[in-house]
Amino acid sequence: MVTFPDVPEAITQGEDEDEALLYAVEALETALSFYVDARKPLPAPSRPRRGQRTVTLSALESAKLGLYQAMMEQGTRKSELARRLGWHLPQIDRLFDLRHASRLDQIEAAARAIGRSLEVKVA
Repeated sequence: MVTFPDVPEAITQGEDEDEALLYAVEALETALSFYVDARKPLPAPSRPRRGQRTVTLSALESAKLGLYQAMMEQGTRKSELARRLGWHLPQIDRLFDLRHASRLDQIEAAARAIGRSLEVKVA
């Protein structure tokens, strides 16, 4: 069984540890989508305990969530972002859909529209 201390809505399991960790990414993605859909602030990640396994979202999902969090901090609504970009609201909705394969340049443009920038780091 896999749970997330900071995202209690994300729970999954697998036949073995590898399968459970594979499902964990999807469970985390789904749970964080609930936060975005409900316009709730994203939970801050805590530091993993010693020996605790962690999973990582994709770079695209991380960029989308970072943009969402920045908008929440500023109080910028999706409709305002659409106006600034000259886009239709369904385009903005897809931008925050973690299952939609948005283009990175779209996220970068949205970040610029709210006075932020997108940084990519290869570690």
